[in-house]
Amino acid sequence: MSTDAGVEVRTERLQVGAGEVRLLRAGSGPPLLFLHAAGGGGWTPFHDGVSASFDVLAPDHPGFDESEQTEEVEGVDDLVYHYLRLLDILGIEKATVVGASFGGWIAAELAVHSPHRVEKLVLMSPAGLRIPEAPPTDLFILPPDKLVRTLFHDEAIAASMLEVEPTVDDIVRIYHNNTAFARYAWKPFLNDPKLERRLYRIIAPTLVLWPEHDKVIPREHAERYAETIADARLQILEDCGHALYGERPEEVTRAVLAFLSADANGGSQ
Repeated sequence: MSTDAGVEVRTERLQVGAGEVRLLRAGSGPPLLFLHAAGGGGWTPFHDGVSASFDVLAPDHPGFDESEQTEEVEGVDDLVYHYLRLLDILGIEKATVVGASFGGWIAAELAVHSPHRVEKLVLMSPAGLRIPEAPPTDLFILPPDKLVRTLFHDEAIAASMLEVEPTVDDIVRIYHNNTAFARYAWKPFLNDPKLERRLYRIIAPTLVLWPEHDKVIPREHAERYAETIADARLQILEDCGHALYGERPEEVTRAVLAFLSADANGGSQ
């Protein structure tokens, strides 16, 4: 398919273990593995932007969208092995890894497990940490209108999304993705109690990108990631909500490409 920006996106079907996955791919250059948020996969203007500099790999997590759910992938730890297997199948020894929210959690776990496989790491409002005094919002209990307004800071964007009547296919897709998300993140909710004490294993230069008006992942989580991962820095994206690459794709693209094109250095801004 060709996007509005003229980017040619290829759809590949790959057998990874017991299940088939959909992989969207475009661009040229070093490999960049993008791990999507709980809302599902697909290709966005953000992907268009980074594909100008990278070979962007955007798979659907098992059980999401057009990737099959299998019994061998039951938790985030299994997703780590799933993505290492995917990289092996593609012949990629080392990749930049970018993850958003739930995908940020997976990205962090992958970089902990196999630090030598990650060139650079970008965590966009990442979940995954257990901070009892600052828990993430329970997305499972929110009605659709409240959920949209929780994900987006810009009321005009939220209102425009709510004006669109979902089709039967949309409803089925949402149910399908929510079921997969619950499988991975229900208990304990959206965290791995052991993750924080293992973050020292990450050796890749890391950017933690957190939106100023995030109503899902409290700022404490972004700060903890940036403080605990060596050679990491925290960047705050102003005037933006949790769905950052959907709400502010141009700003997010600029921030990510600026980090990836430069030698990372410590500190925050």
